Amino acid sequence: MPNTEPPLRHSPDDNGQHEALTPPLIFSYTRAQAIVDGVLIDVTLVAKEAGFRIPVALTAAVWSEYVRVPVGVDGQDEAGRLWDVLNMLRFGIRSNSGDSSELHFQLHVRNNNSDGDAPLVTLKAICGPNDDGSPCLTVLLPQED
Repeated sequence: MPNTEPPLRHSPDDNGQHEALTPPLIFSYTRAQAIVDGVLIDVTLVAKEAGFRIPVALTAAVWSEYVRVPVGVDGQDEAGRLWDVLNMLRFGIRSNSGDSSELHFQLHVRNNNSDGDAPLVTLKAICGPNDDGSPCLTVLLPQED
């Protein structure tokens, strides 16, 4: 099969040898654009109240499944559900002894009016660079990237 990769550009270094450079950027999508588009929901202000010192965002899927209150569910509100997600994330971070940039954490979320215990759900948090290179956190469903 032929190589379909674009050729690398080269530039001479001080010794007259050629050093490979990265290929030209074709597309970029910033965290700020994802927030404007609604792909990410910025929850930094509430996260600061919960003790976070870096920006925090949730994916739209996390917001839809575990923060937004389903129609007809009694005794729940978005503020309380968001607070639960952020606090369980904070506890997960504090109890984590690893040095990975990815963390899975769990919490109970009730999405109906049943009398039983709310199901335990797993979420994933990734600490990575913000658009300016500073650290930020993103909370995702386990299968999201």
